[in-house]
Amino acid sequence: MNIKFALAISFLVSTISVCGQTYITNVTVLDVEKQKLITHQTIEITDDVISNIKKSSALNIPKDAVIIDGTNKYVVPGLVDSHIHFFQNGGLYTRPDAIDLQKYWSYTDEIALAKLEMETTLKRYLKHGITTLIDVGATYNFLEQRKSYSDKAYAPEILMTGPLLTTYEPEVYSNLGKDEPFILTQTIEDGINGVKAQLPYSPDFIKIWYIAGRDGLSIEASAQKNLPIIKAIIDEAHKHHLKVAVHAVQQVTAKLAVEHGADFLVHSIKDELLSPEFVTLLKTNKTVLSPTLQVHGAYRNTFGQRLEMSNYELAESDPYQLGSLLDLKHLSDTILIENYKTRTNTAKSIADLKKADAISMANLKILSDAGVLIATGTDAGNIGTLHASSYLKELQLMQDSGMNNWQILQASTINGAKIFDKENEFGTVSIGKKANLLLLDANPIDAIENLTAIHSVINKGTVFTPNELLPDTPADLAQRQLNAYNFRNIEAFLEPYADDVEVYTFPNTLKYKGKATMREIYGNMFKNIPNLHCELEGRIIKGNTVIDKERVQVGDKIKEAIAIYHIENNKIQKVYFVK
Repeated sequence: MNIKFALAISFLVSTISVCGQTYITNVTVLDVEKQKLITHQTIEITDDVISNIKKSSALNIPKDAVIIDGTNKYVVPGLVDSHIHFFQNGGLYTRPDAIDLQKYWSYTDEIALAKLEMETTLKRYLKHGITTLIDVGATYNFLEQRKSYSDKAYAPEILMTGPLLTTYEPEVYSNLGKDEPFILTQTIEDGINGVKAQLPYSPDFIKIWYIAGRDGLSIEASAQKNLPIIKAIIDEAHKHHLKVAVHAVQQVTAKLAVEHGADFLVHSIKDELLSPEFVTLLKTNKTVLSPTLQVHGAYRNTFGQRLEMSNYELAESDPYQLGSLLDLKHLSDTILIENYKTRTNTAKSIADLKKADAISMANLKILSDAGVLIATGTDAGNIGTLHASSYLKELQLMQDSGMNNWQILQASTINGAKIFDKENEFGTVSIGKKANLLLLDANPIDAIENLTAIHSVINKGTVFTPNELLPDTPADLAQRQLNAYNFRNIEAFLEPYADDVEVYTFPNTLKYKGKATMREIYGNMFKNIPNLHCELEGRIIKGNTVIDKERVQVGDKIKEAIAIYHIENNKIQKVYFVK
């Protein structure tokens, strides 16, 4: 069978086209604005719009309609990630200004990979119920590329700015043409022209990187020095009916930006607790803030080699980008790597991170209690903050700050729509709004983690089954178990294997059979052997077989190994180790 034809058939099976009408019957609707559950509802979807919502007993369903039984299920609006970057992949090599590892993987290749993987990244977001993405710092190439997904049912809606306008640009990003993520603006005229240069690419908004202190001045003096440029950019953007997002992580820069018209702050303030006057300013101006609570720590924990990943992240992340985060354990430039590790693991560095995180969390509580508009955003794409799978962790951190689950759900739906005054288009389960919905098997008000208990995702009126939207490849399974091995996580390690897995010494000597025996062997290994790490040196993929050449550190010994994985029914069924 032709491969492309087979893939097309597989994709059609995993979706339900709603040319006509689809009904979700007898479902509980979560009203995120009124914070209440509405039981026994039937939702009518016509094409890509919610056309009716009524008590199940009051709505007649045509015989030829598509019906989804919503009994004991919950429907919520599609989620919004209000802060991502498509030009960054989330792995170790994606920010050469933070750590330059181009001797191993060039930034040119990293950019090419981001563009190549955009479709997969979009499907990964949709699989996790995220139907709207706000890219707050892109490139001209991504502004053009996103157009090809505007009519694709598997693609979330994308709201995107062009390159970040900034008074400071890392040298590694200069002279990249349409792949350059920054426009250097050192004068008022530069700022105005930076806005105008983006207009032919039809951005949805403008983004400012308000970086203070890089010029040798104090934070406040630097912020004041650059303020005329910031104001000129905001004024020019508003003249063209474009809103402005601002990266500002100090209270002084954030306050100056909001006073001069910023519409959207894309990070927490982490240098000091917010003053009542600033909180009032945000509320009065209806400025939206996206906290991005995890991103700072993800950098530090990656560089310090103290990164931790949950079972959910190990199962749901892009396995290759996640795996790259542990490459610092085997890359050859040991002096560079040890310097990063030492610097980020000093008592002062760890204390500074804890202090900044504590301030960010306290400020989020202050803002949410005051009624300031909070929009969930991950800053995904940065090192250690992986696309789509990082969303749950962000929700959990918001909960740790003191926000309740209704507030978090509002931040993840309707407040994201309000950033661009699109609350009449999406963000609630309401008649006339876009049919971008999540059908859940459990109530997220009981536990915010239930937002991952996804039965179906409805996007642009099409119903998707998550696991069939982005099925695992044989290489994905092999990589996932490798990642879990390196994290010493026995449950995540066993997940890709079949219950009756068979493990052989090549070519045909059976060593043992069954996941229970594997659990005992590897569980003891993870607990008792120090310096356990597996480096993938090469991989061959042939159909359902994956052949990995590995360099394994076991205590003080280094072993070369070849592992052959045979996949059946989307699980690793047989493993052969070549001595």
